[in-house]
Amino acid sequence: MQLLEPHQKDLGGGFLVRRLLPAASRRSVGPFVFFDHMGPVTEHEGRAHDVRPHPHIGLATVTYLFEGAMMHRDSIGSEQEIRPGAINWMTAGRGIVHSERKPDRLLRGEFVNHGLQLWAALPQDQEEVAPSFFHTGAADIPEVSEQGHAVRVLVGEAFGVRSPVATFAPTLYLDIQLPPGGSIELPPLVQEQALYVAQGSVTLDGEAVPPYAMVVLPEGGNAAVLKATADAPVRAVLVGGAALDGPRHMVWNFVSSRRERIAQAGADWEAKRFDKVPGETEFIPLPDHPVFRTPAQP
Repeated sequence: MQLLEPHQKDLGGGFLVRRLLPAASRRSVGPFVFFDHMGPVTEHEGRAHDVRPHPHIGLATVTYLFEGAMMHRDSIGSEQEIRPGAINWMTAGRGIVHSERKPDRLLRGEFVNHGLQLWAALPQDQEEVAPSFFHTGAADIPEVSEQGHAVRVLVGEAFGVRSPVATFAPTLYLDIQLPPGGSIELPPLVQEQALYVAQGSVTLDGEAVPPYAMVVLPEGGNAAVLKATADAPVRAVLVGGAALDGPRHMVWNFVSSRRERIAQAGADWEAKRFDKVPGETEFIPLPDHPVFRTPAQP
C-alpha cells in the first residue's frame, strides 16, 4: 500500500485545504487527478471564503459537502446551491468558468463548511466535449448497509447498487461511515482505488493510518479491512476507477493530454475569450508559469 500525506494550500483569505492529489509520488488514482479536503471552517457574517470565477478545461469537478452550503454558478448558466450529501458534477470539456460563493440566504448567518472537491480527468477522446453541469440531490444517491455499516455510492457501482451520476470512464466514489470500533472489509472494486479518512482514527489491515492521509491500495490485491480504532465515529471515502488512458499535464486549473492545449487555454483566459459567468465581474489574472509565457519572455 502507498501512503500519501496531505499538504496544505491556501485558496485565499485563509481558506485552507488539505491536498492529497496530485502528489510527487502519485499523480492520479483512476481518473482522479486532484483531491482537496476543505475545512471544516466556520463562516461568519462579513467573512466569505468565496472562490471567484476561474476557468477549467479537460476535466470534471466533483463537489461533495459533509456540512454547509455553497452556491455554484457557471458560464453555461447553471446556478445551483450545493448542500450536504449531493453530488455536483461539472464537465469543463473545451472550457467553462465557474464560481463558488456563500449563498445569499446565509450571508448574515454562521455555519460550518466542510467537504471534498475532486477533479476527474476526461478520457483523451472526450477532452473537448461541450461543457455541462449535473446536480444529483442527496435523496437520489443510493445508500446501502454493507456489513452493518452505511455506505453511500456517490459515483459508480458497488455492493449491488449504482449511482445515477453519469461519468466518462469507470469511476468509483464511496462515502463510508463507521461507528466507534466498527470495521468493514473493502474488496477490490475497480482497477485503481484509494482510501481517504476525513474524520476519525483508523487502521487498514491492522496498520495505523495517519490523520488525513490517503492510502492507495494495491491493484488486484485482496480485500482490505478498515477499522475504527478510537472512541469516535469514522468518515472515509473510497475513490478510484480505471487507470487514465495516458499521462496528463495539469497547470493551474487546466488539465490536458497536450501541453500546447494548456498554453492555448491560458492565452484564451488572459485575452478574456472564455464565456463569462452571468452576474460575475471579478477576474483572476493568469498565474506566472513557464507554459503560459510567450517565447519572447525569459
